[in-house]
Amino acid sequence: MDRDGERIEITISSRFENIELVQVIAEHLCENAGLDEDGSHWIGMAVREAVANAIKHGNKLDVRKKVNATFHLHDHELEIKISDEGAGFDPATIGDPLNPQNLMKTSGRGIFYMKTFMDQVRYSFAPGGGTSLVMTKNLAKGTGVASSKV
Repeated sequence: MDRDGERIEITISSRFENIELVQVIAEHLCENAGLDEDGSHWIGMAVREAVANAIKHGNKLDVRKKVNATFHLHDHELEIKISDEGAGFDPATIGDPLNPQNLMKTSGRGIFYMKTFMDQVRYSFAPGGGTSLVMTKNLAKGTGVASSKV
């Protein structure tokens, strides 16, 4: 099914109970685009991790700060943008969770999952604050894990 140009936007407050809503939207969009249940689930998990990071690390659980999620499906390419209003961070400082020194640490796993489940993950930072994460997935490739990582 070709859903050329389908776009969904949602803004939530920085509350953990809002994460599932954004995840369900992602999974529903994937299923409507013809992706199987497993593929939809893994993309939903990447979105869940991205929104959790935006709430916890970006907005520091400040319910006055918002998280924006935009889903854009064009042909078979799904682009998901998650933005927060926080101070930002340096992705290069996040340790590899597969490194033996980091196996017991809980930080860095969300980014690892996003890079595993999606084809591309990239960050941008607004000068006045705020981090935007853009993840893309070619849905025509099926349920396989990422074919390229950034």
